Amino acid sequence: MRKPIAFGLTGLAMLTAAPALAQSRDDFGFEARQPGHSGELAPYLQCVPYAREVSGIRIFGDAHTWWEQAEGRYATGHAPRVGAVMAFRPHRSMQLGHVAAVSRVVDSRSVLLDHANWSPIDGRRGQIERDVLAVDVSPGNDWSAVRVWYDPLGALGTTEWPVEGFIYSDRARGAPMRIAQAPSQGPTRLKSSRRFLSAFNEFSN
Repeated sequence: MRKPIAFGLTGLAMLTAAPALAQSRDDFGFEARQPGHSGELAPYLQCVPYAREVSGIRIFGDAHTWWEQAEGRYATGHAPRVGAVMAFRPHRSMQLGHVAAVSRVVDSRSVLLDHANWSPIDGRRGQIERDVLAVDVSPGNDWSAVRVWYDPLGALGTTEWPVEGFIYSDRARGAPMRIAQAPSQGPTRLKSSRRFLSAFNEFSN
């Protein structure tokens, strides 16, 4: 009986090794209603309003439209900077793309991100994660493909996500910054977890 159990756990890991994907046509999505439960669906925060608030970049609409919308309005490029937004291309089931703000540039191949609706945390989508690792895995070190920390694995995710580039914020230093919050009760990852910090130290050493 051990082999079927091991296979089941492996299959479960594979099913959970993808971010919470819908980045999105609305600022807030809704969790699927569980069988046998009634009432309102639980809302969750999308990546777009969170990235907009923490970066100051005033772009609206689905994440995959940000790169094109930034043309002529914001500087763009392929080198990470603190405060810039990393714009992900649609890929596999992530049909609407994703946006995440750079909180720290670690080195030429790694940054820390602040973003929402990537990892499900405590079984819930739409969670905020701050200072989580993203690594450039592109052959030319041009940040066209990255792997991103995925909380259920306690490590970098295995998928290489395609990236358009970085949208640079024109928000003045010292300008007030509001943090978007989902209108619901539930945990958010507002600080780097001990597990992440331990894994990051091992990665960077």
